[in-house]
Amino acid sequence: VHEVVPGDEFMIGDARVIVGRTDHRPVTPTIGFRIEAEGKSVVLAGDTVPCDELDALCLNADIYVQTVLRPDLLELVKQFVPALASRTTDILDYHSNVEDAAKTASRAGVKTLMLTHYVPAMQAGQEADWIALATPHFSGNIVLGPDLTTAEA
Repeated sequence: VHEVVPGDEFMIGDARVIVGRTDHRPVTPTIGFRIEAEGKSVVLAGDTVPCDELDALCLNADIYVQTVLRPDLLELVKQFVPALASRTTDILDYHSNVEDAAKTASRAGVKTLMLTHYVPAMQAGQEADWIALATPHFSGNIVLGPDLTTAEA
């Protein structure tokens, strides 16, 4: 095991990996990864809110993968499952929503935004609704990325 920190760069085969700081406070430190190979780049952000460091990591990336939540649906969860009210409210402060991810992608000049790790879990038939939240803020390609999704840059 080798711990990495923001600012680290290393190679895995022919791929260059850049480690960048993200903002998931109160949890610290948190990081994202930019992987560059064969002239292409993918950013894996994980749990974070928008921040300057994330914008820098995403700059001109071919694909930006971001975990996202839906505050509107979490509000419904809170109404119908009161026992989850504090948790569903708390997580809003340190996770990106769909619009946040789209705005980050737009600011950074990303080509493809992949939304993943949906909170609450996406239900069948909701796919277009999730994408529709991103489209006013990002004109690039928007992909839904459930577990094991692959993409070509």
